[in-house]
Amino acid sequence: MKKRSSDRLRAPRSFLAVAAAGVMALAMTACGGTTKDSVGSGGGKAASTATADPNAPLKEGIKLAFLPKQINNPYLTLVDKAGIAAAGEYKGEAKEVGPSDASASSQVSYINTLVQQRQDAILISANDPNAVCGPLQQARRRGIKVVAYDSDTAPQCRDVFINQAASEDVGRSQIKLLAELMGGEGEFAVLSATANATNQNTWIRHMQEELKKPEYAKMKLVKIVYGDDDDQKSFQQTQGLLQAYPNLKGIIAPTTVGIAAAARYISGSKYKGEVVVTGLGTPNQMRRFVKDGTVEKFQLWNPDDLGYLASYAAAALVSGQITGKEGEILKAGRLGERPIRAGGEIVLGPPFTFDASNIDQFDF
Repeated sequence: MKKRSSDRLRAPRSFLAVAAAGVMALAMTACGGTTKDSVGSGGGKAASTATADPNAPLKEGIKLAFLPKQINNPYLTLVDKAGIAAAGEYKGEAKEVGPSDASASSQVSYINTLVQQRQDAILISANDPNAVCGPLQQARRRGIKVVAYDSDTAPQCRDVFINQAASEDVGRSQIKLLAELMGGEGEFAVLSATANATNQNTWIRHMQEELKKPEYAKMKLVKIVYGDDDDQKSFQQTQGLLQAYPNLKGIIAPTTVGIAAAARYISGSKYKGEVVVTGLGTPNQMRRFVKDGTVEKFQLWNPDDLGYLASYAAAALVSGQITGKEGEILKAGRLGERPIRAGGEIVLGPPFTFDASNIDQFDF
């Protein structure tokens, strides 16, 4: 693999090596500490009255589970594998569980099962910010720490949120990139994931705010559609947009499933070279579309780093190093220190733009 031009955006070297460390950690016995039934009730209240000890060592044998929006989402699979591997560094036990669909309530039964299994932490990419709140609050009352990553829950239902990039930065940068690719004028649409996905809706809101600036006066958002992070539905939604809006000049898909499906449709159609496709995708998904000229530029961050950061946040919460209060500092292994912002948010970093000049430097 070629040497990358960004130290922050580090491509995974080998999941096999780190996975081996995770397997070894699974054999370790959990050590003592406060039991999950001895914590007082109150969910968010328990977190707000706790005191952090930044010098506390990370506990060994911590049990944590990643609960993605859907188990077969390739982007979230990368995130979760990296988080599971990171647990091996601090001698924890980690796994991934989840539904095969991304409906609002599909994660609830998994949360209930993880509570019964007495996990130390649940890490969730929420399909709906509110549908999962009741079960997560019950988990917190049992002393289980909750880390939202990728897509947030309602703030009172978790301890911290690991944001891949500041939401405003993502939304605004998507519009800036599209404007560059469209020449600053024309009709465009947004192909989103699910209608209730917190991250998607937040990014779209910031897109709409960015569009109010005078430099985008000749650009028009004509439609927002939802592919439900399903490849075939996203493919069909792309087709429907082009039929409904014959003057469409661009599509933003801020979801890795959506952008790949949209690019696949455009690449085999008369719209190739006429309709801009951009959004958020992984290099391995998008490489062939960049090389065949369907997609010129797109953005993302390193999913390996996102999963790693979430894993360390869970371990730090369980060990008492942090509580999720603004101003605390998370010690995140090879990623260094990350401050906790208002609302318990921890940000990985700004989005990165991929194009033909750099895409072969990355492998994820």
